[in-house]
Amino acid sequence: MPVVTVLPHPEYCPQGVQINAQPGASICETLLENGITIEHACEMSCACSTCHVIVRQGYASLASPEEEEEDLLDQAWGLTPQSRLSCQAIVGREDLIVEIPRYTINHAKEKNA
Repeated sequence: MPVVTVLPHPEYCPQGVQINAQPGASICETLLENGITIEHACEMSCACSTCHVIVRQGYASLASPEEEEEDLLDQAWGLTPQSRLSCQAIVGREDLIVEIPRYTINHAKEKNA
């Protein structure tokens, strides 16, 4: 089972965490299922860039992004060559190290009650 390591993020994951991930699940699903409430304003439909992550290790193990994802990534804050929309990046068999950028383009955020 691959491990997704999430680097420390002051809001979502202050200490960082390692998660056993299911191959075939998206990075976004993996994070959400493990209590990391990453933004995903379009409900994982590849219609925004709020779930942007930077894959610091294991990027090559992911399928190449589709053109639609690449177009949306152009709107992401802090874009890097290893950037992906976490809703579109599917976990394979290799471990990943993921960084959640400090900011998103989302100006409003719903808080869970």
